[in-house]
Amino acid sequence: MSRRAVLLRAQLVEAARRPGRTLLTGLAVIVAAFVVFGTVLAYQVTERTVLAGFSGTPAAADLVVTGGDGVSLRTLDAARRLPGVAEAVGRTDHFHEFADDPRAGLSVYADPGSGPLATVRVVQGRYPATAGELAVTRRTVDRLGLGVGETLRLAGAAPDRPVAVTVVGVVDAPDDPGETGYTTEAFAARLGGSDQLRQVEVRLAPGVDPDAVSAALAGAASAPAASAPAASAPGVTAGPSEGAGDGVVVRPGAEVRRAEADEVSGRVQDLFAFVTMFVAIAVVAAVLVATSTFRIVFAQRMRQLALLRAVGAPRAGLLRALVVEGAGTGLVAGLAGVLAAYGVGHGLPPVLRASGLAVASPGHPVAAAVAVALGAALVTALAVLAPAVTAARVAPLEALRAASTTAGRRGVGRLRAAAGLLLAVGAVLVALLVASRLPGPDTENYDPANPLLAIVASGALAYAALVALGPLLVRPVLAVVGWPLRRLGPLGRLAVGGVGGAPRRAAAVSVVVALGVTLVAGALVGSASLGTLLKRELAGMAPADVAVTARGDGPLPAGLVQRVRGIGELDRVVPYRSSPDVRVAGAEVDGLAATDLDLRALATWADFGASAGRLTDAGPGRVVLLRFLAEQAGLRPGDEVTVTRGDRSVRLRVAATMANTPVGAGLLLDPADLDRLGVPAGPTGLLADVAGDDDRARTAAVRALHAAGGQQVGIVVTADDRDELDGGLDALLGVLLSLLGLTVVVAVVGVGTTTALSVVERTRESGLLRAVGMSRRRLGAMLTVEAGLYGVLGAALGLLLAWPYSWLTVAALGQDAPVEFPAGQLAGVVLALAAATALAGLLPARRAARVSPVAALGAGD
Repeated sequence: MSRRAVLLRAQLVEAARRPGRTLLTGLAVIVAAFVVFGTVLAYQVTERTVLAGFSGTPAAADLVVTGGDGVSLRTLDAARRLPGVAEAVGRTDHFHEFADDPRAGLSVYADPGSGPLATVRVVQGRYPATAGELAVTRRTVDRLGLGVGETLRLAGAAPDRPVAVTVVGVVDAPDDPGETGYTTEAFAARLGGSDQLRQVEVRLAPGVDPDAVSAALAGAASAPAASAPAASAPGVTAGPSEGAGDGVVVRPGAEVRRAEADEVSGRVQDLFAFVTMFVAIAVVAAVLVATSTFRIVFAQRMRQLALLRAVGAPRAGLLRALVVEGAGTGLVAGLAGVLAAYGVGHGLPPVLRASGLAVASPGHPVAAAVAVALGAALVTALAVLAPAVTAARVAPLEALRAASTTAGRRGVGRLRAAAGLLLAVGAVLVALLVASRLPGPDTENYDPANPLLAIVASGALAYAALVALGPLLVRPVLAVVGWPLRRLGPLGRLAVGGVGGAPRRAAAVSVVVALGVTLVAGALVGSASLGTLLKRELAGMAPADVAVTARGDGPLPAGLVQRVRGIGELDRVVPYRSSPDVRVAGAEVDGLAATDLDLRALATWADFGASAGRLTDAGPGRVVLLRFLAEQAGLRPGDEVTVTRGDRSVRLRVAATMANTPVGAGLLLDPADLDRLGVPAGPTGLLADVAGDDDRARTAAVRALHAAGGQQVGIVVTADDRDELDGGLDALLGVLLSLLGLTVVVAVVGVGTTTALSVVERTRESGLLRAVGMSRRRLGAMLTVEAGLYGVLGAALGLLLAWPYSWLTVAALGQDAPVEFPAGQLAGVVLALAAATALAGLLPARRAARVSPVAALGAGD
């Protein structure tokens, strides 16, 4: 047997003799493989679920006619007359404002209403059959207070000639956002001011040749109005013709549906491309943890490795054997992670379906499973290289040592220190470059892509510097974060000393924790900052749940405010006056509106923010200006300005400026100043909040408002937009934190693994402490505190990186968002990590505490 085979066999036998240590070494790789293959299965589940619930072109459509400029109604009529065509329908959609209230309206869609090509189903009344008839969705009925038989006036193609439409039915639609109506294709096209449809769908009679009908359709689309249809090859693009639109093409329905499905799948792919970035970060964290654990394992086996060197094993052969051992460990760990992910991936969808969620099951991606397992082996082999090189350099004389382990080096080499310093300098220089080019308020044509990429590059350099210089930073940072523990007595001092006594080991684990904390803290700071900005924007756009205004420029109907205050479904009713055609000296802006809306009376008062000055300074003789208006007039808080309405003027002092002012006003004045401008006393609008939080409560409130105001007022539910944006931000933050949590999980696993392996490495130390009188309980507590210190140390390093980069990222977005540091949430992250890492070290600590002093002091191998 060759020397190389002997070495390899010796290492594999050693790994097989201690399966527990092998498992601990590969635990982070198991988690990484689970995450990677779990992502593959999650992609399949998501794609299959989305496609199963996707509603596009109806399955009954055999042919679909589309065009660059649309498809004419004449083509639709010609299609209906072709032999073999059982049904042909047109699709088009337009948004139409209400003629009496341009702030609201209906999206009107064309649909046949019945038959295989229909996408809606009538649930009340009937479906429109002629011009002037409309069917609306259930939610539209609830939100707008409509009923069958009511007449609406919609702004059509000619704004000065509204079109009267009568609601003849209520329908169920596949998607019902509210404010949606359906009618015939001819009337829908007429409302839109064009005879062009978005597409025409054709259903063929049984046994008809689709190619022949396709050729006839192409000819009908390209022929002049008075000509007979001319045949052409199936599926070819018809030439442009008058009324037909440019580039009309006939395609099989199956091809169109497949293209629509591919588009949906593309969106899923884009989403998982984003997810893949975070999975890659988790894999990097696993590599760092694996490197640390292999370094500890090889240090524990120095005597055995030295014996191999003493009997003639060359360094190169020992290095190969150690790398093969690492690759084997990675392969086993990868297979375990893949099998665990496979079990969860196929076991979870049935449970979700049983709870009422329509979730598809994944497939059986064998190729992906093999790739993940082999990738785990490759990644682990790369992770083991650096520890293996160090271990292979062991001197044969180490075999004469009494202990089987060697003390780890405390510092770093000169080359590593120099590289770390260069990386740190590079990170600082790139960050300073970005800071010098940050945009100001309302900067035009600003593209944040390049600054954000530069921030990512700077952050990568900074983290690489942290990895290189980590052992040098452990003691200074530990001196700060470990100070409270030293005050607790001998146990705390021993725990801090245990972490500080092995800085390379502490740094190897802490930098992984730091990576997770940096990303999580950055996400929390970014979310808090953008959340504050979003609340400011929403407070201006949707200061309350419901807005009620008079139709036209007049005041609200007499007594309406009192009637609304008596509605039980509403609370916090705030009336206001608004006057258009106000002028500000120095600003060339026409049609400005001034209002006396009391912001303090609104539930969203705390969300309003001033771009300059203070909103609390507003009052008699003071004005709050829209920031754009103030910049145009060259005004700042404290300046005086003349405000004019008609032949009346007042001199006011600027209290503050706002980026977004409510109710469409450019100026916020005190009621007394609005009186001085000659504005009538009657309120022109009111804002109110809904007493409940759900959609049913809002619907009830809108119905009550319709009953109170009738057709004399316009009602807009602004809470829907606010909830949609709030929900979108919360969902994005939840997904982001979940993805970043992958890195934190790997880091916690690394802490547990390191603690477990260090217990073996420090068996004699534990025995000595027990021999001098430390109880099992206190020894276990000390080791648990040590594990928790890894989390605190990593959190401190991570926050040091997160603070400047979070500020820089928020500023580089160019959205004028205030930088918010959620101290409570960040403190919660630190405490949670300390608790998680302490729990990860609990079992190894209990194991160490159970070893008897005599056995521990006598441990040799």
